Amino acid sequence: MNEVKETLRNIEQNYRLFQQQQFTFITALQRTRENAHDMIRPVASIRQVQSYMDHHCNNSTDRHILSMFLNICNDLSKLCQNLETLHPGNSVTNGILERCKLLLSHSNDLSAIRAKYPHDVVNHLSCNEAKNHYGGVVSLIPVVLDCVKEWVAHTEKLPRHMLCNVSGGSAISEKTAPQGVPARAAISPKTPFVHLGAQTSNSNKDYVQAQGSKHVRKKCLIGTENHSGKFKSPWKPPGRHAF
Repeated sequence: MNEVKETLRNIEQNYRLFQQQQFTFITALQRTRENAHDMIRPVASIRQVQSYMDHHCNNSTDRHILSMFLNICNDLSKLCQNLETLHPGNSVTNGILERCKLLLSHSNDLSAIRAKYPHDVVNHLSCNEAKNHYGGVVSLIPVVLDCVKEWVAHTEKLPRHMLCNVSGGSAISEKTAPQGVPARAAISPKTPFVHLGAQTSNSNKDYVQAQGSKHVRKKCLIGTENHSGKFKSPWKPPGRHAF
C-alpha cells in the first residue's frame, strides 16, 4: 500500500505541473484541431489527442504538453493494473477500478464527464469551450485521481490479510491453514528421540521415588499421632452396642 501511495503522489505532482499549463494545453488542442480540419466535434477521447500529436502537431511546445497529458493518463492506467494485483477486490473496490479502466480506455467518449468542486479546471474554460469542445478532456485526470483515492480509502478499511504484494504474491494468515492442522505446525520442533530402555529405566526410578515418598509421609503421620498420645479407635456403627 505504501508503494501505491508513493506512485499516486508522483502522479499528482506531475498533474499539478500540467494543470498550471492548462491554457497551453487548450491552445495546442486548438491548433492541432485546425491542422486536422476537425473543428466541429469535441475532443472526446485519449486516442483523439494521440492522433493530433502524432499527425498534426507542428511545434515542440504543443508536442510537449500533449505528450505530458498522455503520459499522465498512461501512468494512471498502469497504477490501476497494480491495484488489481494488490487486492482481490470486493463489490466497492472492483466497481471503482472498472470505472477507472473505462475512463482511461483510449476509445472511451469523455465528452459527458465533468470534474466538480473542488476541481476548477472547467471554470478556466469559456462556456463554449467547456460545453462543446474541451470540458471532458480537461476533466479526465482529476476524475480518475479522485477514483483512485476513493479506492485507497476503501481498501485501508479492509482486514490486512486480504492485501497482497504489488508484485503478485499474496499475504499468508493463520486462517488459510488447512482444516484440522495448526498454522504453526510446520515450524514446531520435532520431538527428540529417546531410547526405549532409557524410558523404562526413568519410569522405574519415578515409581520407586513415588513409593518412597508415600512411605515417608505415612511414617510421619503415625509419628505425629503417637506423639500427641491419641489413637483413633476403630469405627463402630451407632446403636445401643456403640459403647
